[in-house]
Amino acid sequence: MSALLSSARRSFLTHTLQSVGVLTIGFQLPSVHAQIPLATRSTLDVNEVDGYFSIHADGRITLYCGKVDLGQGIRIAIPQMAAEELGIDVAKIQMIDGDTALTPDQGPTAGSSGIMRGGVQIRQAAATARQALIAVAATQMNVPIDSLDAIDGEVRPIVGGKGIAFQNLIGNQQFKLKIDSKAKLRNPNTYRYVGKGLPRPDVPAKVTGTHVYMQDFSLPGMLHARVIRPQSVGSRIISVDESSIKRIGKARIVRIEDFLAVVAEDEWDAQRASVALKVQWSLEKNLLGHAGVKDWLRKGPFESTQTIMKKGDVQQGLSQSTQKIQASYYWPVQSHASMGPSCAVADLSDGQQAVVWSASQATHRLRGIIARLMAIPNDKVRVIYLDGAGCYGMNGHDDASLDAALISKAIGKPVRVQWTRQDENIWDPKGPPQLIDIEGGVSADGKIAAWKTVMFIPKATAQLPNIPLLGPQSAGIKQLMGISTGLISQNGNPPYSTPHVEVSANWHKDAPLRPSNIRAPGKIANCFAVESFTDELSHLAGVDPLEFRLQGMSDARGIEIIQRTSKLIGWKKRNTPVTKRSGTQLKGRGMAYMHYKGNETYVGVAMDVVVNTQTGVIQVKRIACAHDCGLIINPDGTQAQVEGNLLQTLSRTLHEEVKFDKSQVTSSNWATYPILTFPQVPEILIDLIDRPFEPPLGAGEAAATPIPAALANAVFDACGVRMRTAPFTPAQFKIDWSTI
Repeated sequence: MSALLSSARRSFLTHTLQSVGVLTIGFQLPSVHAQIPLATRSTLDVNEVDGYFSIHADGRITLYCGKVDLGQGIRIAIPQMAAEELGIDVAKIQMIDGDTALTPDQGPTAGSSGIMRGGVQIRQAAATARQALIAVAATQMNVPIDSLDAIDGEVRPIVGGKGIAFQNLIGNQQFKLKIDSKAKLRNPNTYRYVGKGLPRPDVPAKVTGTHVYMQDFSLPGMLHARVIRPQSVGSRIISVDESSIKRIGKARIVRIEDFLAVVAEDEWDAQRASVALKVQWSLEKNLLGHAGVKDWLRKGPFESTQTIMKKGDVQQGLSQSTQKIQASYYWPVQSHASMGPSCAVADLSDGQQAVVWSASQATHRLRGIIARLMAIPNDKVRVIYLDGAGCYGMNGHDDASLDAALISKAIGKPVRVQWTRQDENIWDPKGPPQLIDIEGGVSADGKIAAWKTVMFIPKATAQLPNIPLLGPQSAGIKQLMGISTGLISQNGNPPYSTPHVEVSANWHKDAPLRPSNIRAPGKIANCFAVESFTDELSHLAGVDPLEFRLQGMSDARGIEIIQRTSKLIGWKKRNTPVTKRSGTQLKGRGMAYMHYKGNETYVGVAMDVVVNTQTGVIQVKRIACAHDCGLIINPDGTQAQVEGNLLQTLSRTLHEEVKFDKSQVTSSNWATYPILTFPQVPEILIDLIDRPFEPPLGAGEAAATPIPAALANAVFDACGVRMRTAPFTPAQFKIDWSTI
């Protein structure tokens, strides 16, 4: 008999079910359009089965997920995992994600952890639930546990025969069980749902325009607000002319120290008032300007210096190298540049409790921050997740949430805050800059003899609660600040064997602009440096870049990734630039490899590019990507994730850099912060490697990381120029094209 249910509990459940039938408890799925009680579930414990599942009397199952679907497709992938282990049709599962009153706190949706951690937790809870249901059925049927299985929503004999539906075993009752970490998972050879490209349940409404995004959401009696941003970073209000908006509807001002907003019943009135309001700000010049970031990174002063990895004697290895080189690589400040500006709705009408609708990736963490900053007990704060514009890191969603909370508490009515394009581009927290110096040498046999990486990076690369939120900061509300590195020093070492390696980081306490994690934080810049330098070493050694990598690898999965990438692109041996000219077009091919964080997803990328000798414009014609994230839950979703990674990072590599002067960000729109356009999208070839008997790993970030290095290596192959500073704009070329 199962150890999960005590004999007394099994007897009680069996007696209850046989004597009085199913215990009926009223349950209604929450509507995002209505306020509902702050506490509606018996437990939100991440270690309890009941924290994740409710089995209802009609056979439906509600799955409660603390991770949120940012567009990556976990609204189908995680139900697939749960359905597989429970033994029920995935169509009978409805998932609620990111509602702090209904879902357990599984941590923020970040670090490619949605499936890898959140989904795996839920899968194990489902396996525990299946084990318990089988135990109850075995008691009722008076048969051995191992003679039964859970299939199609009922427990039935393995050899065939009548079963008992889940709802007749435990419908609307609680399991009251801790998740059993040893509950046996199903054999992948028997999978019915996992591994299938099942359609996402949210797509039909999104395609037909009926899906409720954060920007669409409204409440009865809600007011619209616009926050008035200062003239420069750190500006203070000198004066406000309230009469300047007196003729605009019923617009009025909300001011808390230097936090300033206008509110109105009509959104257009709020927008007009935000433009018309006359405010005098102090002009501050606290910034160093984007042109000075690289020098600032290198010069310090540094808060600390850290040795991240050390093997052998790198100085001795360098001195004994047959040939040596050194190079510096720079990655600029970048914005999330979300296509839709941030938005949030908050209701703190009575000042005693708060309900906030937000597109935050970390609703549970945001809940605690709202409670602390608004001086409301944590259990009286509820954050409800709604889809917003994609961010892949912390953009303006959390700031907008606090903006709305501050205004709602001040006026005693529900408030919707909508940022503008300028708000988003200027004021969202930025991905930090990185500078990486690498020195290395090769031996006489063409292998890496020594490698030394020195990083110059900001330590405050922040995530909640370590980042100052704009509204409370302007309102003079003290925030608890800490340090979060975002692990941006990961993957600074070569993934290839060498006897002498040393990796160190010079940490700055602060960043040039308010910082934030951005997709694959740190790893894109580090892979750019490491894989570009690997290519430089291969050229120095006179060895084909593909062969150079393979000769230094022992990881079978990594070797397979590189081999499959080369096959996908049709790699041909090259140990010097293989320049091919067609009029003003120079063609090249390059590759790069990444083992994400050294213990997660494996990715290889190769690409074909064309460099225009008249304009210096780089055009990527084709990208080939081999991708190994272990067990693939939904191949369609994984494919979409990989494609998004490749294109977003291609945009970041070719175009994106936040420009700013001494006072403010000047990259305020799409003209001054350009991104990849549709005509620039290359042909994409993807080879997904499914490993059903391996743990599922994240697909949300890893494929982003090899893009800059593969592109830089392809440009070198085309024209012999090394691109070591992003973005790869024509201005980065310092070349006499007549010599090519």
